[in-house]
Amino acid sequence: MNVPNIYGAETIPPDDRPLINGKPPEVAAHSVVYAIGDIHGRLDLLHALYDQIERDAHQQDVEHRVIVHLGDYIDRGPNTKDVIDTFCTTPLSGFENHWLLGNHEHDMLQFLDGVRTAARWLSNGGRETLRSYGITLSEARADSETLEQVRSELAANLPPDHLQFLNTLEQSYENGDYLFVHAGLRPGVSIEAQSAFDMLWIRRPFLTSTEDFGKIVVHGHSPHRRPETRNNRIGIDTGAYRTGHLTSLILRDNERHFLQT
Repeated sequence: MNVPNIYGAETIPPDDRPLINGKPPEVAAHSVVYAIGDIHGRLDLLHALYDQIERDAHQQDVEHRVIVHLGDYIDRGPNTKDVIDTFCTTPLSGFENHWLLGNHEHDMLQFLDGVRTAARWLSNGGRETLRSYGITLSEARADSETLEQVRSELAANLPPDHLQFLNTLEQSYENGDYLFVHAGLRPGVSIEAQSAFDMLWIRRPFLTSTEDFGKIVVHGHSPHRRPETRNNRIGIDTGAYRTGHLTSLILRDNERHFLQT
């Protein structure tokens, strides 16, 4: 597999290499999988990473090419609308695309459905998303009447295909020995019994767990300066909206590599 590993295999301690039943995990035969971390409105980085993925994919002698987007496409960065528009109108061709639901998309949908999560969403980057759809909300705390007006404006300004895209995001995706989710899993709970809330929001109980979940969990949600490779998970949220580093994990057979803007 002739692709760059931006960190070098020697930087991953042997005890932290993921294993399934004592063996390196594998994706489905004759396939290559590209998992992309949290984008957060950085259209520039998405295009740059897509370029790298396309170049890499041309080198892969496989039958099946898959891209798994791990959620949090919106908020914080300046170009939420254009990121979603790219997914709706010009996704990379020649790939099977999977788009997972992130907690930020969940909160936006909740806001559109009412105003129950308005304060949390706005404080987590929702104002930037509103601006990308042509709506300005002052930094002052908004009352319920103002929030209802903003909600109505967003519903009116949101293209129908964007709303359909948001409403059809997947909770998880499995391929071979890997499970892809936005945030992680609850230790002590089977994959089948995991709650939607935990797959969107969990942090510390999952991040500190050494439990064998039966699959290697590939996730975003919890940003770190560089990808985290552990015995049971691989985290690829590298804080793109503030660092400029959007990361993709490449999986083929039992090998793994990284691409990064």
